[in-house]
Amino acid sequence: MITLPKIIFALVMGGLMSLTITFAIAIVREGAASNFLWLWFDAWSIAYPVAIVCILIYRPISEWATTKLIKKLK
Repeated sequence: MITLPKIIFALVMGGLMSLTITFAIAIVREGAASNFLWLWFDAWSIAYPVAIVCILIYRPISEWATTKLIKKLK
């Protein structure tokens, strides 16, 4: 079930991840271009909503897989 804390987590984590990843990709692809901030924002505006949806979908799966792996390692 998607609760308010999970939505807030997805918004914060999605923002941090998408900002970092799009920055890294933009700097590698474009360098210090004069329109770097615009290019970065353009990429981020697409990545942010995708990141939020992915976190909401994949978080329960990754929690389940982590629990299974930890049990096998013990």
